[in-house]
Amino acid sequence: MTITIHSSFLPQTDPDAALGFYRDALGFEVRNDVGYEGLRWLTVGPADQPDTNIVLYPPAVESGITDDERRTILEMIAKGTYASLLLATPDVDAEFARLEALGVDVVQEPMDQPYGVRDAAFRDPAGNMIRLQQRP
Repeated sequence: MTITIHSSFLPQTDPDAALGFYRDALGFEVRNDVGYEGLRWLTVGPADQPDTNIVLYPPAVESGITDDERRTILEMIAKGTYASLLLATPDVDAEFARLEALGVDVVQEPMDQPYGVRDAAFRDPAGNMIRLQQRP
């Protein structure tokens, strides 16, 4: 049996800002842009990985979520503690410099971690933690 990751979901609170970040800053292609009842779902992914998708979805719209739960989810997203994404690149320092020049919200400059990787961190427009790791 072969199992692959097809789609992962990451919340977004402003679809236009998310589109600008994932398409324009990260360089991902837009694969789907779906609106429904005033909400918007975006599917993006690296152009050279057509079978790997990130679905940027409106958070806390599921039925059964209370107003208090919705507020908590939105607060956690804004703080970067609700969802995260780990990306990889052959040159984390060069990619970080490019993203920093674009004005992304930097959390951590590139550094060697004690667990053996070099990485950096920033937030997307919703606040999600995005870690960028040096690919071996």
